[in-house]
Order: sequence, then C-alpha cells, then structure tokens
Amino acid sequence: MILCADIGATKTLLGLARLDASGQPQIVASQRYVAAQVASFEAMLDSFLKDQAHHLGQPLRAACFGVAGPVSGNVVQMTNLPWRLDAAALSRQLGGIPVRLANDFEAAASGIDGLSTADLRCLQAGQAVPGAPQVVIGAGSGLGVAFRIWQATPQGGRYQVVTGEGGHFGFTPINAEQDRALMRLRAHVARPVAEHFVSGPGLANFYTFLDTEDGGKALVKDQHVVATASNTLGLTGEEICRRAQQDGEPRALHALHHFLLSYGVVAGDYALATLAKGGVFLAGGIAQNLGPLMQDGRFLVGFRQKGPYADLMDTIPVHVVTEPDLGLRGAAAIGALI
Repeated sequence: MILCADIGATKTLLGLARLDASGQPQIVASQRYVAAQVASFEAMLDSFLKDQAHHLGQPLRAACFGVAGPVSGNVVQMTNLPWRLDAAALSRQLGGIPVRLANDFEAAASGIDGLSTADLRCLQAGQAVPGAPQVVIGAGSGLGVAFRIWQATPQGGRYQVVTGEGGHFGFTPINAEQDRALMRLRAHVARPVAEHFVSGPGLANFYTFLDTEDGGKALVKDQHVVATASNTLGLTGEEICRRAQQDGEPRALHALHHFLLSYGVVAGDYALATLAKGGVFLAGGIAQNLGPLMQDGRFLVGFRQKGPYADLMDTIPVHVVTEPDLGLRGAAAIGALI
C-alpha cells in the first residue's frame, strides 16, 4: 500500500493506493482536509491513518507527498503555511518506510500517464508526436509548470518529469491594455512575473489594474489585492469568476477575458520553447472550473499568437485535465517507484 498526498496552501488531499495487476497504482481511499482546521501535517496524517485503518489490509510500503513549494534535501518549508515537512521525520512517524517529498507539479506531471481520454477535454487536437516533449501547466493559487521529456530505456522508454518555478518567469502583455495594467502593477512589485496575472490572485490583479473608472488605483501586496478605491478589497479569483459567470458583471467579464488570453500566451510560450508536440496539459482548478470558457477560443488566440510560428502552434495538442485528483494520482505513481 502506498500513502500519497497533494498538499496545497489551503487544502490537502491524502490517499491510499494499491498496485493493480499491471503494477499501476489505484487510489482506494482519499480524504480532503483544510489546513486551517488542523494543528499540523503530522496530526493530519495520524488522523487519516486512523480513519482509514479498515483499508490497510496490506502494510504501507512507501509514501510520496506532493507539496506546493520547492523541495531541498527532501525537506520543504511551505511558503503560505507554517509547515516544515521533513521526509526523514515523516519516515520515523510512519514506522520507517521510505518517504519522498515532491514538488506539487512534479506530482501532477507524473499523473499524466494514468489518464484516459475521459479525463481530458480537448481544446486543440493538433498532431501529437509520440515521445515528443510535453508541458503540464496549471493556474490556481499560483502558477505551476512542469515538463515531460522522453527517456529511452531497454524496456522501451518513459517520460521523465522536469520541474522548476515556471510561474516566476516574466509576464508578456498581449496588447496595449495589458501593457497599461502591467505598468500599474509594476509600481507595487519588484518584478512582475507570469503568476502575477495567470493565477487566482492574478485574475484579481487584472480586475484591479485593467482600464476602469478608478484608473487602477489599487495596492498589491504579496500578489493579493489588499486595498483599492473601488471595493476590490479581499476579492479572490473565485469570486471574480462567480461575478463573471453568474452575475455577468462587465468588469469581471473584462478581467476574465484578459486572463484567458494571458493563460494562452504563457502556455504557448512554454510549448514553443520546448516544441511540445507531445501535448500541453492544463491542470489545476481554474481550468477545470471555467469549463466551456476554456473552449470558447480566447485561450487559443493567446496560445497561437506567436508571429511566424502561429502555424506550428496549430500542430500542438492542447487538453484540459478534468481529473480533479491528478496530483494525488501522480504522487502515488512516484511512490510506486520508490
């Protein structure tokens, strides 16, 4: 049995996986937790194993936890939570089994192999090339990026995952209006990056800094709107999506329009940089929750806007991952290899 987790800034999903006859991990139990409602990750782990004791017909053989943050020496100090995860300490807590900590997008990218066509929503069929590089990108509380690079083996080959902090690459406006929004943001951050506009807080930044009656008179701190002359105080990307989709609020619709364009631009930049003819996979809650809006063409306008390479961009497959537990499944897949 493999213990796995997808640990985010606000929510954590814990799971147990069993290897099937082909050696692939299958999730047999899972439970969601809100970080603010538990004392620590260690306490959460104890509670989960107690609650799921009836599933532990086999002993735990390994654990892998996908964590939203950079991993150094199998230790993670989370940025938005006062949690420090240490694989050695967790191994002792779990009776000495091997424990691996992975970046959350390493876990997400490791889950791609286990998806079926039912877990994907096609935005652009393209012309998939077997063994070509793939990009996994997802806007949520931040912007995660990972790459899948084919490695030949005596058994035929498999994709290896390469991760980094791709959300912190520079942001490129797609038009003059976004130029002005970027200039307004620039007064409040040391260096504007893709995550400042392509994420949940980034959608709030578009809402704040695009041309509006208040002229974008807002303050931004730590990528979140904290004060504004026009009542955007405390607004989240989720709330702006609701205002756009349910209320039809013009300002929210305008922000969402630019968000979709920019999401496409950033995904397209990574696809072009790697010639990702194996496909681009859009993970994360925002792409899932926007549903039909991801398919209305605006994302692809940004994705394809690459000057002389526009025709090449048409050949790259693009899919939204609809499986909500991709990170958990990927953590289980990593755990199976320990």
